[in-house]
Amino acid sequence: MADDAGAEAPAHVRADLLPGLVASTVGYTSEEPEERLHRGVPSPWLTIVLSLDEPIAWSEDAEGLGTSAERREAVVVSPLHTRAAMVRMPRRQAGLQLAVHPLHARRLLGAGPVELAGRGVTGLDVLGPSIEALRQRLAETPTWAERFALLQTYLRDRLDRAPRSSGTRPELEEAWRWLLCSGGRRRLDGLAGHVALSPRHLTTLFAREVGQPPQRVARLVRFDATSRALAGVVAAGRRTDLAALAAAHGYADQSHLGR
Repeated sequence: MADDAGAEAPAHVRADLLPGLVASTVGYTSEEPEERLHRGVPSPWLTIVLSLDEPIAWSEDAEGLGTSAERREAVVVSPLHTRAAMVRMPRRQAGLQLAVHPLHARRLLGAGPVELAGRGVTGLDVLGPSIEALRQRLAETPTWAERFALLQTYLRDRLDRAPRSSGTRPELEEAWRWLLCSGGRRRLDGLAGHVALSPRHLTTLFAREVGQPPQRVARLVRFDATSRALAGVVAAGRRTDLAALAAAHGYADQSHLGR
């Protein structure tokens, strides 16, 4: 894989490719002294990873690594999950990772979160041969700016070709926006009242379109907000007070955050 000529490859590079549809896009490279395990924490976003090196070895749990349950994929499309996934991290790795809004997955990927949650579904199953062609082009492209441009063109082309019927009900859009604005700290009855639906109706819509009830999505949003806040504290070199962080994000105590 080629990198920017004359400069050390950055550890992380972010680009806003499709605001509102893709929450974040990160280009990464790293070199470690030895292979290690990485814990992919739960998130309210669908995750797409394009490896620019070797295929990614991962499993839904640590016990699956090194067994027939371990999956090796150059393109990973991960649905919403409430437990950490385990990834075998090689000494050298490079790739791009996208966080896709679940309510726009059908427009962008051609499949919604429920279909993506099917056991054994791979990135190639979802995106077809064109994603492998893109991945190879990305690996051969020398700069991150050019890589992001290629990826943006690919995603916009998929959007342009998406059926008009693949839109999302406005009540779901607003419920999701409200959950994000609150950091996941909204009760079901308040959330349903905000979008003028009954709790039962809203739960049915979430289950049909997202594959998770709104209460569980709220927990994912809250955990994601807490994780990002913790990452910011660590990056700034400040002292980490997990008890205070848990309280600030609505957890009863630190032990509830650990769960």
